[in-house]
Amino acid sequence: MTHLRDRVRTSVDALEHLVGGLGAALLAMAALLWTLFVAVACLTGVGLLAAPAALRAVRAVADRERARLSRWDEPIPTPGPVPAGLRVALRDPFVRRELGWVPLHSVTGLISGLIGLALPLYAVQDITFPLWYRLVPPEAGAPGIVWWRIDGLAEALAVGLLGVGWLAATVGFGPVLARLQARPGRWLLSPPPGVDLSLRVAELTATRAAALDAHAVELRRIERSLHDGTQNRLVAVNVLLGAARRAVRRDPDRADEILGQAQDAAEQALAELRTVVRGILPPVLDDRGLAGALAGLAGSCAVPCRLAVDVAVRCAVSVEATAYFVVAEALTNVVRHSGASRVDVAVRREQGRLLVTVEDDGHGDADETRGSGLTGIRRRVEAYDGRMTLTSPPGGPTTMDVELPCGS
Repeated sequence: MTHLRDRVRTSVDALEHLVGGLGAALLAMAALLWTLFVAVACLTGVGLLAAPAALRAVRAVADRERARLSRWDEPIPTPGPVPAGLRVALRDPFVRRELGWVPLHSVTGLISGLIGLALPLYAVQDITFPLWYRLVPPEAGAPGIVWWRIDGLAEALAVGLLGVGWLAATVGFGPVLARLQARPGRWLLSPPPGVDLSLRVAELTATRAAALDAHAVELRRIERSLHDGTQNRLVAVNVLLGAARRAVRRDPDRADEILGQAQDAAEQALAELRTVVRGILPPVLDDRGLAGALAGLAGSCAVPCRLAVDVAVRCAVSVEATAYFVVAEALTNVVRHSGASRVDVAVRREQGRLLVTVEDDGHGDADETRGSGLTGIRRRVEAYDGRMTLTSPPGGPTTMDVELPCGS
């Protein structure tokens, strides 16, 4: 049963991959036609001004494919903007590989996507045919087989069995088609030999800087919490104890009241210290694990929150802490800024990565530059060599996808 469930999930993922690749193939075809038009226009000199824009269009489509492939397997780094100047751009190895990928994916991506989409449609159509075959004239034949006359339920059930065959083909060949569709992108959109290392060094340099910034921000937050809260409480306790000591002999009743105030201040200081400690590393992660810790966050959220956690094996403590803080900050943003009536949180582990998705039905239009905490989330995620993708069109919904490398 588990094997069958895994096969079905793999087939559904492959279908989603094929549909996404089909969309990328249509975009690649449009970019190819535009590039060919500009290339022909360049023969007369008219297209020289439009050539850089055509190369940028190819780069945009290629980056979209890189992002799509990175969500399914090993990430493919993006090369950045197209170099300025037509000659310099045409000598760029990334541009050359992208110009080779565009026609290849326009054909292979389109064909594999159409086949992958047709298989489940044929399966649904033929499997359900016995339910609606009476609506079709017998001489019209079976779906897609006009010469097969359907005179009764027996022929309709035979068509249904054919649909089962289409379903088996979908389960068996869908993942193969998805891998074939992704192969040109994996081959041509990956960095050329020797370039991958330099890109990786640049990426690690940027993430190290983000990690240092995030660490400095966290230290400042802890310092402010201790200075503005706990320290003031302890100063108040010290003052009250001094006042109680002086009042013991003169007014014992007054001393007892002051000691009660000192005790209340000490309890508040302890509570604030616990809050600071939880902000450093929540003890609930050790006690209840990631699923239990997130359940606590979902239960205390002011907006109704649905939680789905599928993490069979625990990840590294630092990764779980990062996921916890990501969800905590995201839920805080939902409550404060989104105006949402519900929020969904999904956490799962796939292929050595921890995937966190937070989606709400609020008004959308979330912006990292408005001080909503999204910049802090991105820095914390990138500090662990992860990725964060935010989709928030005006009117909603807002979806935040986070990927973290999950060491065991």
